[in-house]
Amino acid sequence: MYRIPEYTPEFDQFDMVFGGSLKADNRWVILASLIPWKDVEEKYSKLFVANNGRPAIPVRVALGALIIKEKKNLSDEELVEDIRESPYLQFFLGYEGYKYEIPFDPSMMVHFRKRLSADILKEVNEQIIEKSKQEYETDDDDDKGNGSGEGESKEIENKGTLIVDATCAPEDMRFPHDVTLLDEARRKTEGIINVLNAKMPEGWEKPRTYRKKARKEFLTFIRNRKPRVNTIRRALKTQLQYVERNLRLINEYKDKVGITSLSGKQRQDLWVIGELVRQQRELYRSDSWSIEGRILSISKPWVRPIARGKARGMYEFGAKLSLGLVDMAWQRCIGSHGIPITNAKI
Repeated sequence: MYRIPEYTPEFDQFDMVFGGSLKADNRWVILASLIPWKDVEEKYSKLFVANNGRPAIPVRVALGALIIKEKKNLSDEELVEDIRESPYLQFFLGYEGYKYEIPFDPSMMVHFRKRLSADILKEVNEQIIEKSKQEYETDDDDDKGNGSGEGESKEIENKGTLIVDATCAPEDMRFPHDVTLLDEARRKTEGIINVLNAKMPEGWEKPRTYRKKARKEFLTFIRNRKPRVNTIRRALKTQLQYVERNLRLINEYKDKVGITSLSGKQRQDLWVIGELVRQQRELYRSDSWSIEGRILSISKPWVRPIARGKARGMYEFGAKLSLGLVDMAWQRCIGSHGIPITNAKI
């Protein structure tokens, strides 16, 4: 169950308890004004049922905690302690005043990451960029209007040093292997077949999937520490044929009983597996190792390989981030998916 908070935190009404007030030029105060909390609230509330279960933590706390974690590069436990110690972070999360209390259990970060999907974060990212751009254009128009002549603009001198770099936010995932991916896809499709077969009328004979034979062949391959190219291609072909056979069976079930009995996760996996099989079949036919938008993980299909050239590994897998440093202040950090860091100074 989710309840939209009635209280909207105001900057000048934040209770500091021990006196004093927040500074308007603080990076967290600026960032809080750029994020469209209400729009995110509407999308987030649709993930919950209306009147059932324990009320969920507000989306401002969930999304804000993810942003703080990414910007400060903290563990889940350190994040909770930082929030408890900082009134600025508590204002950013939408609290009415400062409280020296643990805001939530660190284990809740796992649920926050699951609920706030990459699509929701991407929309938030785009809205923040658009709002920041509009404010910049408004300030620029004001500067032009205050000039000595109509339409006259102030000449800005170049200054400082700009450092631009690209980095990666690695995902927690195993190193991708094509044969291992196809084995995982085969096992997932076998589970889907079991669910759909249970909906068939009595007397329906379940088709063979050769799961024991396929598993035995996969284990025989995976125990080979240094397989040759021909051995790899043979294992790819074999596992690919098993998965394609399962997909054909699933299509037959879909025509008879539909896929309403599948969970949302199973339907998503089915779509990803279909694209994975298409890519692997094309790679096998062309005898290539590269294809656009290559899927490296069924559970995280958005992950892409990024060439890093480090000693411990040539590639990293995750979101690519572009960083810019001007006069010792990080200006913008926007990833290929996930958490945005906008023009607030650090």
